[in-house]
Formats: sequence, C-alpha cells, structure tokens
Amino acid sequence: MRAVDIIAKKRDGRELSRDELGFVIKAYTSGELADYQMSALLMAIYLRGMTRGETIALTEEMLHSGVVIDFSDLGGPRVDKHSTGGVGDKTSLVLAPVVAAAGVFVPMISGRGLAHSGGTLDKLESIPGFRIDLSLDEFRWTLMKIGTALIGQTAEIAPADKKLYALRDVTGTVACAPLMAASIMSKKMAEGITGLVSDVKVGSGAFMKSEDDARALAQVLIDIAHGMGKDAAALITDMNQPLGRAVGNSLEVIEALEALKGNGPSDFIHLCRELAAEMLVMGRVAPDVNRGRTLYDELIESGAALEKMRQIIEAQSGDPRVVDDYALLPAAAHSKKVLARAYGYVTAIDAEGVGKASMLLGAGRARLDSEIDHGVGLLVEARIGDRVERDSSLVTLHFNDEARVEEAVGLIAKAYTIGAESAEPPALIKAVLR
Repeated sequence: MRAVDIIAKKRDGRELSRDELGFVIKAYTSGELADYQMSALLMAIYLRGMTRGETIALTEEMLHSGVVIDFSDLGGPRVDKHSTGGVGDKTSLVLAPVVAAAGVFVPMISGRGLAHSGGTLDKLESIPGFRIDLSLDEFRWTLMKIGTALIGQTAEIAPADKKLYALRDVTGTVACAPLMAASIMSKKMAEGITGLVSDVKVGSGAFMKSEDDARALAQVLIDIAHGMGKDAAALITDMNQPLGRAVGNSLEVIEALEALKGNGPSDFIHLCRELAAEMLVMGRVAPDVNRGRTLYDELIESGAALEKMRQIIEAQSGDPRVVDDYALLPAAAHSKKVLARAYGYVTAIDAEGVGKASMLLGAGRARLDSEIDHGVGLLVEARIGDRVERDSSLVTLHFNDEARVEEAVGLIAKAYTIGAESAEPPALIKAVLR
C-alpha cells in the first residue's frame, strides 16, 4: 500500500477499507508517515466525511495502537465523562470529585485545548505541582486509593490519537464528526471504563454548529460504546455563550472550586448536576437520574466532594492549599474591561470569538509549540438576556502581555450583539440520548 493512493482515494470520496485505515494508523504512529501526508488525509476526511463503518474501523485501529487497560479487578463500575469542547467548560473538575465521593471509580484521561476551546489538562496544570503525567501504574494506584485520577494520555494509551489530536488542532480539521468520534472513543475505551457520559456541545462556540450534526455525533459515540459492551448516554448542550463566567485556566479552576463549595454560576452548576446524575446512575449508586441529582446535592452540601478534590490534588503532587487560597494559583498582572457601546439587551454572543480572545491573551495555543499562560483569560459579565447600559462592562480581560489586548478587545466587541428587545437565553440542555 502507498499513503498517496489512500489519500487520493478519500479525496475522491471513496470508502477506505479497514486494512487501509490500519496501514495509515500504524505508519503514522511509527513515524513512517509524514505529518504533511497525514494532514492531507485529515483534510480529505474533513471534506469528504466517513461512513459509520469507516469511523468504527478507525476508532478500533486507534484504540489498538496502544495498551487497553483492564480495571475489572477493582470490582466496581468505572465511569467517565467526555465533552466535545467548548468555551469555559470546566465540568470535569467538578464531576470527578463528586462522582468519586459517591464511591464510583472515575478513571479520567483528558486532553489539552483544541483551537478556541480549553483543555482539562491545561486547567489542572494551573495548580502548582499538579502532575498529569502519571504512569499507568501510578494511574491505577491513585484510582484505587482516591477513587479517581485525572491524567493525560500516556505513551502507551492510544498513541495514534495523541499524535492526531495535536495535528488536527493546527490543520483546521477539529470540527469533523468521524475524527472527533474516533479520537474520543479510542481514548475512552482504552481507560478500562464500563460507562461513558458524553457532553456534545452545539452552537457558536462548539465544533458542531447545528443540532442535527451534534445529534449525529452523539449517536455515533453511543453506538461505538454499545458495540463494545459499555453503558452510554449523551447530553446535547448549548454553547451559544460561554459556560459559566470564567474562561482561562486558573480562572476556571477557581470557578470549579467555587462550584464544589456550592457557589458559582447557575448554568455551570446545572450542567454539572445533570452530567453527574447520569454518571451516578451508570455507577450503580443511584437508581435513576432524580436520585442522582439529589445525591449530587448531598455530596456538595456535606463537603464530601470538596474534600475529594483536596485528595485528588494531593495524590497527584499538587498543592491542596489552593482549595482555600486562590492566591496560590497563577494570576495575570493586568485587567481591562470591554464596555458596551450602546444601551439595550444582549441578544447573542459569538462564543467562539470569546474563546479566541482568551486564546489570543495566552490561555490557549495557536501552534503546537505555543506556551500556555495559566493566569490569563477573561470573566464574562454580561450574558444573553442581560440588560446593559452604555459603557457597562461586558467582559473583563486578564492579561500579562499588552501586545494583543486591543485585538482581544475587538474580538469581544464583535462577539456581542446588543439589541433593543430582550432575548431569552438558549436552553442549556437540548436533548438526552441513551
């Protein structure tokens, strides 16, 4: 086989065989296939799509490019959650401690930021000393001791996905349903889980812009999981404005810690509660989602979830004092408010534009080798439906480098639509698929 023939075949819209996909994945993982050739294939897939058979075959080839963990000896359900990525999405930092505090194992292998969306690993690395690079033995030990562990992909787990994930981020091929499904499920099925709850975002700040596309992706995720004998559910959730108020790594860590203390923005708390309820049902500690919601409330109110977060941070070499002292987290030296240009109501927000503004300040990566500034980001002060006065604050930027601030201000100003008539905020949860 030749890579150029496979690229041309997909370029022309024809279906690739399992053998062809296996050849490409093995060659790219081993380094025999160059980045430029894989970039060409990714773009061909992005433009031409993949059949369900191709998607499943790609997922399985990526899954078996590395180790598949077996945690069955732990003797209980193992449940994880995956989000397709959005702006201000820090739910994993709440869900892992909540669900683990209920006695469910939560092995969580997460990713870094993609394009304008933030990554769980980047947020965790805001915590001084926090290690996301645990070995598989350390991963198992932490899971047994604490009930959860939050790590990045090791060299052993789906190495094909690790390489492809980074390449997609810089080649404009992130928002592609089959590539997203294969990436998500190859990683998650390697974790040794028994169930997966997916949070599939839709809207201006999501990779899926239409609800039909989001539903299609969610169904593929569920089909792959069921085909591998796993429990699965998916929530279709709104990303037409940032989730919560904080966008940027340490700022989002603070908001997540506040949620574990029972505080924080109502939309963020609502989504955490609904996702947790699904996970708790899969973990066999709640008979239905109503009891799952109640159990979430109990774990927050009792302080058990917050205490579990302290344990997680300490077990992964972080400084647990950050739970009570946010001054220990990285912080930006400067701030600047972006002001409304007119009186009226916020009728729309381009959440992707907000995410790009945060990335521009240094909270995300424009290139593979870009350095993250964990202290920068922004706080959203006006949301859809809010009334604003002329020169009232829409967003506060937190930054260290003044060179890109005016460009970020321009992105925020452009992202906001202010009208004379009030607007209803979009429904946060649009559908639940099982």
